[in-house]
Amino acid sequence: MVKINRISKYMRSTITLKSSLISFRASLFLSFFLLMSNPVKAQSVGPIKAEDVTFESEGVRLAGTIYTPQDPHAAVVIVHGSDPVPRMTKFAELLAKNDILVLTYDKRGVGESGGVYVGPQVGTNNISTENLDLLAKDASAAVNKLHQQNKNVPIGLVGFSQAGWIIPIAAHKNPIIEFMVLFSCPVITTLEQLRFQFYTNGRADFWEHHTEADAREHVQNDPDRYQFTSTDPNITLNELSIPGLWFFGEKDIQIPVKMCIERLNTLKGNGKPYEYTLFPALGHNTAFAGDTIPVDISVHWIKQKALAGKKNK
Repeated sequence: MVKINRISKYMRSTITLKSSLISFRASLFLSFFLLMSNPVKAQSVGPIKAEDVTFESEGVRLAGTIYTPQDPHAAVVIVHGSDPVPRMTKFAELLAKNDILVLTYDKRGVGESGGVYVGPQVGTNNISTENLDLLAKDASAAVNKLHQQNKNVPIGLVGFSQAGWIIPIAAHKNPIIEFMVLFSCPVITTLEQLRFQFYTNGRADFWEHHTEADAREHVQNDPDRYQFTSTDPNITLNELSIPGLWFFGEKDIQIPVKMCIERLNTLKGNGKPYEYTLFPALGHNTAFAGDTIPVDISVHWIKQKALAGKKNK
């Protein structure tokens, strides 16, 4: 574990958090932060061009916006969580101000995108194998569209929550994808996630009254309320060779974080280039909880991987 007071003098002067806020596992970012000399906050170095676009996926027209910085160092497509989410303009603008080319689009059946939204809000199963595969095809089509915009920069996926099942599928289907960043994303099966979510029942104080052992018992043994084919991201992750970065909040009540980390460590032990960071003070909303550090880290990691990818070509 590397505490915040071990990080460079620059970071200590700009990050006003208690020293216990962040746990870095497997020495993930120690050398990275020590070498850092530029501010991590979003800074515009030139005009950002925003262009509305459409693209086809499985017979449906999806609508989004491409944000193009003056000198893009990398490119990403933003992959939604489970809710009926339109294009994520503010997050896209933040990435673009950090020299990352971005495509964000309205989820299938949402906003200006065609198709039908599948989710519990309309009484359907949005984590069925069929729907996850369909959403992965949408993300892959978005990657192809963004790649047409600039074929000279490495391109990856950035996603949230449910995207933990979608992104590996898309990356497995599309060789253009070179890296992935996953905020609060499951590394367990869809049925395991449901068992955990039903057990926590949305209680914000869940971890004040339950132990890790207690949660694991329910995830492993509770009867399933629904019967459908389960998706296991570990199968696909074990077949990928691209780098991945996960962010977790230890107080998460949507996914069992320590079980997810355990699965990631198994994959890392098999030689997979996967990394993660655990934030003890955060919950499921690691990207937009008012703490900018996870996004700041992701921006620098993306640039680092993009640069390494260019050197290897």
